[in-house]
Amino acid sequence: MNADLKKLLEAAKTAKQSPAQLEAQRRSFVYGNAALENGLITREMVDQEAEKLARETDAASPSAAVSTT
Repeated sequence: MNADLKKLLEAAKTAKQSPAQLEAQRRSFVYGNAALENGLITREMVDQEAEKLARETDAASPSAAVSTT
C-alpha cells in the first residue's frame, strides 16, 4: 500500500459525516439492497418512502406535540 493511500485511510477513520451525508448514505444503502431483490425499485421510490417515514416519525415524537398550557 502506498503512502498516499495510507494517509487517506487514516483521515477517513476520523472523518465525521453531516446528518445530510448520513441520510444520503442510508438511502443509497437501502436502494442498493432493495434493487438487488427487486429490479423495479427506483431511487425515487426510496426517497419518497424515506420522506414519508420522516414525516411519520416527526409527527409521533413527543417534542412534536405542542403544549397548550
